[in-house]
Order: sequence, then C-alpha cells, then structure tokens
Amino acid sequence: MAALLSLAEAQARLLALAELLPIERVPVDEALGRYLAEPLVAKRTQPAGDVSAMDGYAMRAADLPGPWTVVGESAAGHPYAGLVAPGEAIRISTGALMPAGADMVLMQEDAGREGDRLTLAGTPPSPSGKHVRRCGNDFSQGKELLAQGSRLGPAQLALAIGAGHSHIAVRRKPRLVVIDSGDELAADPCACARHQVPASNGVMLAALASAAVPCKVERIGPVADCLDALGVALVRAEHCDVVVTSGGASVGDHDLIRPALASWGAAIDFWKVAIKPGKPVMIARRGHQLVVGLPGNPVSSHVTAYFFLLPLLRALLGAAQPLPEAIEAELAEPLAAGGPRLEFLRGHWDGARLSSRLNQDSGALATLAASNVLIERAPDAPASMAGDRVRAYPIGNGGVF
Repeated sequence: MAALLSLAEAQARLLALAELLPIERVPVDEALGRYLAEPLVAKRTQPAGDVSAMDGYAMRAADLPGPWTVVGESAAGHPYAGLVAPGEAIRISTGALMPAGADMVLMQEDAGREGDRLTLAGTPPSPSGKHVRRCGNDFSQGKELLAQGSRLGPAQLALAIGAGHSHIAVRRKPRLVVIDSGDELAADPCACARHQVPASNGVMLAALASAAVPCKVERIGPVADCLDALGVALVRAEHCDVVVTSGGASVGDHDLIRPALASWGAAIDFWKVAIKPGKPVMIARRGHQLVVGLPGNPVSSHVTAYFFLLPLLRALLGAAQPLPEAIEAELAEPLAAGGPRLEFLRGHWDGARLSSRLNQDSGALATLAASNVLIERAPDAPASMAGDRVRAYPIGNGGVF
C-alpha cells in the first residue's frame, strides 16, 4: 500500500495542476476579492500638487511672524489662481492646492483674524512645511503600487481608482460545480427519515467557496450511490473548471466516486492524505478540469475544502499566496498528545488564546459552527500545557478567510 502523502506534498501537487484562468479587464468596482493579473502601476501622481493638510492659511515662511493681509481663498477643488506676494496670506482648506509662492500653512487655531488682517496667535509649524502634503507624497506616476497576484480588497480598489484606473486586469471567475452524493442524504431537511441525514455539505461547500473567492457555483444533488446517477451528474458538470464531490471517496462498497470518475475520463492524481480529519481526499484531472473529491462527513469535508479547494480556486485566479496562513497563539487549556497523522482540532480563538472544542467527531456540525480556527497538532505531538504556543488556521465561519 502506498504511503500517505503529507499535507504539504499533496497541496504542492494540487497547485502544480492549476492552470491560470484567462485574463479579463473589469470595472474596478467589480473586482472585489479577485487577484491582480498584472502589476498595478500608477497612471497619475497623488497628490498631483502640494496640498494643505490642515484648515488654515497658506503663506510664505519667510514672512513670519507676520502680520499678513488675506487676499483670497484656496478650497478643495477650487484653487487660488494668483501668486502669493510678500506679506500676503490665502485662506486654505484641507486638501486644497497650495497657491504659488506659498510654502507654509498656519493652522486656523494659531491664527488671529480681524477682517483681512491676519496675525500670529499661537505657535507656527515646525518645520515650516509640517502641514503641507507634498506632490507625490502618496505615489508618483509610473510607480508599481501592487504586485501581480495581490488580492483586491476595499482599500486596494480605492487605490486603483486613485491611481487613475477605471478597469483592472484580473482572471475570469472560476466555474465550480458541487456534487453531493449518498443514499443517506435527504434533499428536504424538513422531511428526513431516521435512516437519513439532511444534505448539508453541498450548501456548506458552495458557501465556503463563494465566501473565499469570487466564483460561479452550481450545486447538483443529492445524487444516489449509483454509477449511472453519478455519471449523469458528471456529464452535467462538463462545462465547469472545478468539480467538487462530497462523499463516496472512501473504500466502502458504496463509495463509487473513483470508478465514476474513471468512466467519465478523469485520471486520479492522488488519493488519501495523512491528515485527520479528511484522510480520503482525492484529486483528479480531466483535460483542463480538476476534480476535488472530499469526504462525506461534514467536518472532514469542510477541513479538506479549506486546505485543498480554496487554495486551488485562489491559484486559478492567480493569487500570489494561495495557501492559508497560520497564526500562533497560546493555549487556554491543556491538549492531549497527538496521533500518527497531522491533526486539526476545531477550536476558538478569542484574539489572545486558543481553546479546543469538546466534541471532535468528524460529523459534529455544532462543534464546527462554534469554531473559528483549526488548531494544528503535528504527528505524534507530545501533550501541550496551557500557555504553550501552537499554530492554528482561522476558518472564518462568517468572518474573513
């Protein structure tokens, strides 16, 4: 029997199969959560000229300590058109262009004004240009602002607009089909017999993918444990980039995903990884399509989707760092010694310390829903004490992935 792949080996093999999706240019406001397909380079300089960082008066530092005569105003969007002469001051607002000839802003709180006469009533700025944002203080035209593969969040979208971009180069959204299979699955949770369980994995996996990356997701199922039924489902998925199956990936008499994939023309790249939960994860390929076969137990399905499906989707979109990143934190309680496989315990991180959940069964949905991290336990890890630092992976559950 072949040795199980380690998680790192399996992830590397999976990502090596990922082919970047085609590039498309979309309006910036449609690019949230996607990844840059090329570096973002500034088309303009920000700010485009020296601007005031405060409300006050623009003047020449050489004219200190005053007095001055106020001869005009520079407001945001409405610059003063003239030249500031010796002894003159310009009323200025935050973000307004500095008038020609002025090199200092006296804060409103430090100025005394009667009519057009302005006097020093406080402390002048030190250095004199303290309240002036210089041209190009944020960025200059031609500067690379974001590297290829950067994820586009709200701040990055604002940066793209500020840099002069109306459209941005990203990868096409991946098309994903989730197939939920198993004779025990009830499509209607309100009509579930004792020998059945509600079909929850399809909803969970579709939501997990959609929350992590922009993608187009379809669901098929639940599908019966029957080669013909699985074959029909796979044919229905032939238009997609990624097929995700849930259930039927183990070695039981009714676990038919492997033969169904073979009949469909898919070749297994690897099967079984040395992790707990989630050992029977399977990766296959059919032309440009990739298949991620996940276990049927909900926790195992969620964990393997987190470590395999989501990194694959990020890789297809061109993410510079598709794999999840761990945090390190103190344990709030002791943990027992680990087993022979890399194990992920469902737990909670309160921002400072980690606590594991009591019920670690691979079918325990309540435990999964109450968790926001997966606590990593190395193979054969010794027992840990409260206060020990361990690694954990934030899984969101309504938050950020």
